Amino acid sequence: MALVARAPLASADALAALAERFVSLTRPPMATVLVTGRADIASATGASGVILRRRDLAPSDARRVLGPTHAAIVLQSVHSAAEAAMAADQGVDGLVVGSIWPTTTHAGAVAGLVLLEAVVALGVPVFAIGGVTAARAAEARQAGAWGVAAITAAWDAPDCYRAAQALLAPWEKD
Repeated sequence: MALVARAPLASADALAALAERFVSLTRPPMATVLVTGRADIASATGASGVILRRRDLAPSDARRVLGPTHAAIVLQSVHSAAEAAMAADQGVDGLVVGSIWPTTTHAGAVAGLVLLEAVVALGVPVFAIGGVTAARAAEARQAGAWGVAAITAAWDAPDCYRAAQALLAPWEKD
C-alpha cells in the first residue's frame, strides 16, 4: 500500500506539506509514501521515493538528489512500450503504466491490457493506473502487474477501507 503525494498545480511548499502529512500518517511504516515528480521533496520529507514523469529528472539524477543514505524507490510513469523500455534501461525500480482503462480525465487515452502486458515483459515491476476497479485489478494481476494505482475506486467508495481491500485482493492469494 502506498500514498502518493501528487499536486500538479500546487507550489513546492504545498506539495512538501502534503508529503510531510502522508509520512506522519504512515508511521510506523504502515504504507509507502511516494512524491510525484520531486525527488528533492521526497528526500526532505523522508518519503519512501518518487514517481517520475516524462518531464522530470532522469532516474540517475533523482537518485543523486535522494542521496546515498536514502534507500528510495524510483518509479517512472510511462504511456508507451518505448517509454517503458527507456525507463527500464535507466534503472528504475518500477513502472507506472497507463491509462489502461478509461477514466473521467483520460477517456480517450486508453492503452489497454496489450500495453500492460508488453511492459510487464520487460521484467521490471509494473503498476497499472487509469480506470482501475476491483475487477480490473484482478485483470491487471492476471496480466502480470505487481499492483495497481487507483484514485476513484478508493476515494469515491462508500467504504474506502473495503475498497482498498478489494483492490489488493488479487495479490493476497500469493
